[in-house]
Amino acid sequence: MRYDAGQKEKTRQRLLRATAESLRARGVAATTIGGVTAAAGITHGGFYAHFRSRDDLVAAGVREMFSPKAAAPPAPSGTSDAAETLAVYVDFYLSRAHRDRLSATCPVPLLVGEAERLPDAARSNFAEGLAGLTGLIRRQLSHAGRKAPEEEAHSVLAELVGALALARAEPDPERSDARLEHSRKAIRGRLGLGPPPPEAGPRTP
Repeated sequence: MRYDAGQKEKTRQRLLRATAESLRARGVAATTIGGVTAAAGITHGGFYAHFRSRDDLVAAGVREMFSPKAAAPPAPSGTSDAAETLAVYVDFYLSRAHRDRLSATCPVPLLVGEAERLPDAARSNFAEGLAGLTGLIRRQLSHAGRKAPEEEAHSVLAELVGALALARAEPDPERSDARLEHSRKAIRGRLGLGPPPPEAGPRTP
């Protein structure tokens, strides 16, 4: 009996991972039960032992994208130097590596354009994930001594998401790199974090 329960949970986790990967790679509209079950190696009929419908699957997939084990970049966490933690987070979020990696990335830029058309439960999970990420940034701003951490957290996250989304949309590599660099400088300057160090690694070809 324990084996059966464990196997069922492993199967559900395969479905969740396949759903999150499909949402990242193909978006909500193109994420189907057939595609997810095929990727997870599960029969179409077996799907209904875990989820009631496609809407239920998408909602669970959105929640999975925000889970700590799937988070990228890593969520900022409390340290003895909150300002440095924020600086590292901003630099990674607006890095070429994060821009170019869709398989492990912050889900907000990927989902925000589709959020208003998500099924109700999926939209609620997206809002919950967004609130959680905002709260993590707010706590670091508070630890760093910022006067209005709540307001600033919303603004910082919006700026990060917008800059990353626009950099990904820009077809010219140099202009895309410049968007990231200018946004890193602007956010760091506004938060009193100093100028960013030169980004390591080769520039986008």
